[in-house]
Amino acid sequence: MKFLYDLLIHLLQSLLPILAWFSPKMKLFVSGRKNLLTRLEKKIPPKKNKRVWLHAASLGEYEQALPVMLALKVKNPNLEIIVSFFSPSGYEIRKNNELALCTTYLPLDTSKNAKAFLKIVNPDLILFVKYEIWPNYLEAIAKNDLPCYLISAVFRKNQFLFTKLGGFIRKTLSSFTHIFVQDQNSLAVLNANGSFRASWAGDTRYDRVIQQLQQNNHLPIIKSFKQNHKLFVAGSTWPADEKVILSSLNDLPKELKIVIAPHQVDENHIRKIESVLNLPYRRYSQIDLKSDFDFKLLIIDNIGILSRIYAYADLAYVGGALGETGLHNILEPAVFGVPVCIGPNYHKYPEANLFKAAGALQIIENTTDFKKTINRMTNDEIYHRQLSEKTQNIVNQQAGATKRILNKIAKHLEN
Repeated sequence: MKFLYDLLIHLLQSLLPILAWFSPKMKLFVSGRKNLLTRLEKKIPPKKNKRVWLHAASLGEYEQALPVMLALKVKNPNLEIIVSFFSPSGYEIRKNNELALCTTYLPLDTSKNAKAFLKIVNPDLILFVKYEIWPNYLEAIAKNDLPCYLISAVFRKNQFLFTKLGGFIRKTLSSFTHIFVQDQNSLAVLNANGSFRASWAGDTRYDRVIQQLQQNNHLPIIKSFKQNHKLFVAGSTWPADEKVILSSLNDLPKELKIVIAPHQVDENHIRKIESVLNLPYRRYSQIDLKSDFDFKLLIIDNIGILSRIYAYADLAYVGGALGETGLHNILEPAVFGVPVCIGPNYHKYPEANLFKAAGALQIIENTTDFKKTINRMTNDEIYHRQLSEKTQNIVNQQAGATKRILNKIAKHLEN
């Protein structure tokens, strides 16, 4: 199986330049890795202090690791951090990351790349996030006797890892110094499939979003738009979500103000949204504080402010689970005590299962569900308050994953 895996990686490596012609994202994936090791040799300076290498697939996984990195920085302000991404969507947003000495793409998982990358980065501690299990990198890490932790991991019975074909990759889990899982179910699945050094730590995103409460969340335009109305925020929406939301707008309470923050903010997608609207709306980029805010719907056509917009919300819909694209972060609105509703494809997400079991998450199957749920959350004050309290309580109860992880990994950075 190792031979087949290596063969597939090398085959992918030869096909990537061709695939880049058909996808802008793949083009970034390929161009970002061109002569990457040579460029990193020049870019990464010799180590002066303790150094951590953090690897995340994309932006969401990076956000999960960020509380840990910030806590390590507090303990060791001179700590050098190297951040690597697999996906362009993570790298392009965080490539100018001020926390890191260097932010880079991860070279493809070949033995040669892994050996060269480790030599250049020269880390004292390595953190992989959630699903990042790269056999050749883990083999090279083990040969160099470097401490390597998998944090915020999630495991399910039906994952490829736990099939016969996935046995080769599953064995590489033993290369980790320790695995921190998000929920007890993940720990049970892991323990049922082998003997691994693992423990429950929780989800670091709870600590991350709690930090958001201490940030400056003031957005004057959102405040002026909301005024004294209740505000519904549909965040990180995809076409499947937008089809239900946009077709229901005229059946929502008249006094309700609405913000739609789509996951895709390119001009073509924003125009598609606008083409089906039959009520007063504006784009965020087209207004300022001198504007007339007497309109119903605000389209957020930029990125980076959604987590602060949730601070103004009275109820929220988080996208991704009505289709197959993957549920986005429900904790961003939940930390503000905002009742949340999502689509039905949420079962892979421990936080969503937890909220649903506690009665703090509303599931939207179709347009009828959406209209019924939003109307009740808007008009029934007691129901809204109960949901808000449950939501806030869950976030507070789940905090502390960062501290549990830090207690185990910080020893590797002591002088």
